Amino acid sequence: MSKPRLIPTGNCWCGCGREVGLGKFFAQGHDKTAESALIALKYEGSVPHFLHAHGYGPQHSVTGDAVDNEKTDWMECDECTSKPGYRGARNSVAKHRRIYHRKGTE
Repeated sequence: MSKPRLIPTGNCWCGCGREVGLGKFFAQGHDKTAESALIALKYEGSVPHFLHAHGYGPQHSVTGDAVDNEKTDWMECDECTSKPGYRGARNSVAKHRRIYHRKGTE
C-alpha cells in the first residue's frame, strides 16, 4: 500500500496552531501529544488496546518486528546478555551501549 508524501506546512500537526521550523511537522514534544490523543480517541486511552488492534502483544512482538523491518532504523543491542537485548532506534541503542556496556563496568 502506497503512502502519500507528507509535506510540513509550517504549523504543528497536533492542531495547536503553533508555527514550527522549516521541515518540521511538530512543535517540540507535540508528536507525543498527538499520539496520546489519538490513542485516547480510538483505543480508550489504552496502549494495550492499540497494540492488540494492530496484531501485537505478548504473542507477537512489535519491537521485534521493528528490528526485523528494513524500513525502520531499529536494532537490537548485541552486547546485552539477556535475549532479546535492548531494542530501539539506532541512536537510542548507541546511548544504551554507552551507559550500560562501557568497558570495565560489567
